Amino acid sequence: MPVEPAILPPAPASGATITWIGHSTFLIRTRETAWLTDPVFSERIGPIRGWGPRRVVPPALAFEALPPIDGILLSHDHYDHCDLPSLRAFARAGGASRISAAVTPLNYASLLPAYSDAGTLVELDWWDSWDGPGGSAVQLVPARHWCRRRIAGTNERLWGGYYLRAGGRSIYFAGDSGFDGKLFQEIKDRCGPPDLALIPIGAYEPRWFMREAHMNPAEAVGVHGIVGSRLSIAMHWGTFHLTDEAREAPPLALAAALAEARVPADAFRVLPFGGSVTV
Repeated sequence: MPVEPAILPPAPASGATITWIGHSTFLIRTRETAWLTDPVFSERIGPIRGWGPRRVVPPALAFEALPPIDGILLSHDHYDHCDLPSLRAFARAGGASRISAAVTPLNYASLLPAYSDAGTLVELDWWDSWDGPGGSAVQLVPARHWCRRRIAGTNERLWGGYYLRAGGRSIYFAGDSGFDGKLFQEIKDRCGPPDLALIPIGAYEPRWFMREAHMNPAEAVGVHGIVGSRLSIAMHWGTFHLTDEAREAPPLALAAALAEARVPADAFRVLPFGGSVTV
């Protein structure tokens, strides 16, 4: 599916501008800093290069079109979130001069030696925080998910979501998660309601198999309400065909769930590929 290359808006004078590149990859810009979430720019994802699910749409911003990046927020080690060719490309593009930090959950040093060796890897446990560049702060929060990149490596690494505080705004990047009302309530209680939440809505069918690790759109609406987000943006849909639901099913189901819950449609938005919003 062709996508018109996005026209990147300028960095905001205040607040934060968020651009959806595809799947769970967002560019987050403030006046002082630029961040990427789960950067995946490869054509295919999987354990063997050239095999695995192929992108349905290309990245809305090419690697070469990105501004200098201050930090990467990596949620977990699954191939559709932790794309080593993309991460290595960032390291080759200038190492610490281009990316000052790759922020990860625990036990990613062996997976990302270029960042570890350069001293630019920041590993966090759940609820740990790190003071980043430009007055920013990053906190790792729990998610209901799991990790594995090889048959014998289940949960040898941690996973999670992030609260990024930058540009005077708080942004909650949920990563991948099944629905757990108590967990999301605890996140709100500890971190406060975010100005913006990036919430997954795809890869949820069949429910008997996916519900423990991926929320569906109705559950995503529940998360929006529980954490008290001022604005939520949908992610984790339409870029790779990973599960049984149709490609366009998640945003349609989201619209129905918002109507059912009587949540205004503009409170939980589906951006076009390359679309941006400023908070």
